[in-house]
Amino acid sequence: MNAEPIKKSLYDKLKAQGVNRVKLCFSGGSDEGFLDVFIYPELDYHDEAVRNLVEEVETWAWDTYSYSGAGEGNDYGDNITYDLENNKVETEEWFMQRTYGDSDEDTLVVEDEE
Repeated sequence: MNAEPIKKSLYDKLKAQGVNRVKLCFSGGSDEGFLDVFIYPELDYHDEAVRNLVEEVETWAWDTYSYSGAGEGNDYGDNITYDLENNKVETEEWFMQRTYGDSDEDTLVVEDEE
């Protein structure tokens, strides 16, 4: 996933609250998309202004990335970290895949019916 530019108004609000990093963690795989938003340093989520700011980041992220989560049932995701202090952005993908263990073969036994 490519990182999209962050809105200046949102960037300014984050900086004003002392936020130096925002991490968006998208996940999906079963036709549902999920998003967890983390801000650093961690702020007091009991503070209404902080909750509103996190909600604004979440709304912006959904509108900007339109993450559907569609897939075949295997979990996958994309993490995007906006480093507001160093003006960098980092993206990473992850996925889970089905892995088969050892298999065994035996003789089929057919039981007589009484």
